[in-house]
Amino acid sequence: MVDESHLDGNAVGGLLFDLFGREMTGQLGCCGGCGSVTNLGAIHVYREAPGDVMRCPNCGIVLLVIVPREVGFRISLESLRWIEVS
Repeated sequence: MVDESHLDGNAVGGLLFDLFGREMTGQLGCCGGCGSVTNLGAIHVYREAPGDVMRCPNCGIVLLVIVPREVGFRISLESLRWIEVS
């Protein structure tokens, strides 16, 4: 996906820490679209939406969407096949 308006996954590092209770940007995730495996810190983050939209850096498919709610968050795993937590 050719679009320079994104940040890398480190932009949501604090949010991922809050959700998972640990540092997540160095953990691996697998794209359900193209099958690529990458660190969550390398995914493309778009913050123009009401929440954070995270896309695969290889094929651009939406992996994860996190929308803040009045109380908590709504999380959609879209096309994130798996996350490996070590």
